[in-house]
Amino acid sequence: MCGIIGIVGRLGHHVNQLLYDGLTVLQHRGQDAAGILTDAGGNFRLRKSNGLVSDVFFKRHMMRLEGNVGIGHVRYPTAGSSSRAEAQPFYVNSPYGIALAHNGNLTNADELSVMLRDEYMRHINTSSDSELLLNILAVELGQRSRALKIEGDPHMNIETVFGAVSAVHEHVRGGYACVSVVAGYGLLAFRDPNGIRPLIYGQRETDEGTEYIVGSESVAITALGFEVVRDVAPGEAIFISSSGHLFTRQCAEPSVYSPCIFEHVYFARPDSVIDGISVYQARRNQGQRLAERLLESWPDHDIDVVIPIPDSGRIAALQMAKSLDLPYREGFVKNRYVGRTFIMPGQALREKSVRRKLNAIEHEFLGKNVLLVDDSIVRGTTSAQIIEMARDVGASKVYFASAAPPVRHPNVYGIDMPAVKEFIADGKSIEEISNTIGSDKLFYQSLEDLVDVTRMENPKITAFDASCFDGQYVTGDIDVTYLERLDKARNDGAKGMNHMDDDVIAMHNDEEN
Repeated sequence: MCGIIGIVGRLGHHVNQLLYDGLTVLQHRGQDAAGILTDAGGNFRLRKSNGLVSDVFFKRHMMRLEGNVGIGHVRYPTAGSSSRAEAQPFYVNSPYGIALAHNGNLTNADELSVMLRDEYMRHINTSSDSELLLNILAVELGQRSRALKIEGDPHMNIETVFGAVSAVHEHVRGGYACVSVVAGYGLLAFRDPNGIRPLIYGQRETDEGTEYIVGSESVAITALGFEVVRDVAPGEAIFISSSGHLFTRQCAEPSVYSPCIFEHVYFARPDSVIDGISVYQARRNQGQRLAERLLESWPDHDIDVVIPIPDSGRIAALQMAKSLDLPYREGFVKNRYVGRTFIMPGQALREKSVRRKLNAIEHEFLGKNVLLVDDSIVRGTTSAQIIEMARDVGASKVYFASAAPPVRHPNVYGIDMPAVKEFIADGKSIEEISNTIGSDKLFYQSLEDLVDVTRMENPKITAFDASCFDGQYVTGDIDVTYLERLDKARNDGAKGMNHMDDDVIAMHNDEEN
């Protein structure tokens, strides 16, 4: 799960600061690396490295990132490693010069790698599937551009662009939302045919013309002073020329619109609207329905207080407290300088970080039966340690509620849930999970309820990618062999080794600059 942004500003105005500010708004989507690329009259300017946005970009870098067209990326590593060389955007020099940033995962990456090597003799320098996607786009754009010249110079028209994207959709499978820059021509953005990964575009009017923006979440658009136009449709491509002309085209056959439901459970900011659904309202609805089910199964409960796991459990917990007619209390103080533990690479790092991230307020627990509410339980790391913390400060009983169902299947479309054996719910009943995390009683949202309350905000969404809950993969290409291979490549042990591997030459920039 990464964050992407692309901006086409007015001619003669630089978009570097807007891109930087947009990436800070999207920082929650990836804390491993950050990158910005701009196009200054056909010349690319690039800065990318490991670290938070504020750690990667300094004044000297920003001054060099000139141009009215640019893209940005914050990385949360799933496929590939955490090497500096795999920070995005990626770049190829032919045709034209193309750079691309990508959110998601490709499920046929191995097949694409062989095709690029054997059929097109393209060199892939990293293990990132984003680099594969860029090279597929380059191949298809190049094949359609060879005969296009004006006064002897290479030329690209809009049919060339959209034809290339259509071909990309034919080759590529998985979840992907992309922003790309073609040197001297403009910004290209496109989304997978199922709409698994989010992509939204907006605009703002100025005295000198219209400026355009594309991003992973609506908050990145509105926070920069743009107005949201709409979500990019599944399979749709948007091209905005450097001079500010916008073109759209449906580049893939209609498929089942299946946005990722985990965006509304955990990943997205609550002040975002994605696929016409308010994330905040969706999480309120999740808390409401969970409270109703708790009362149905346990009408004579002895809960004294509802306490959220900050920050992602807060909205559901507040609604649960209201519906249960119970006090809502903040029982944990969060250290803002510790990142989101869910997206940290490796179990050992996550375990060390939980207690550094949260500290209990003893008064709110002492002698009470508390209901702790979280957005989800994946590995159980956070849940078990938080329950232990609650008992350490005097809680009489600790009940636990998850606003999402048990995670029992790998997510293959860009969320770091590759290895089944790392899920606490693997092969366990709800009672067994409760015993493992140490709760006195455990409540899960059902998948049927989660889907129902999330789509309340947009009934036009008839399906979600909920594969981590039900094992139903919307791309139709996932089998046991694939999942076993995924497990071996991306479990915590393998990820730890990859994280240490930084031997690939980082071609992107000189660290001294």
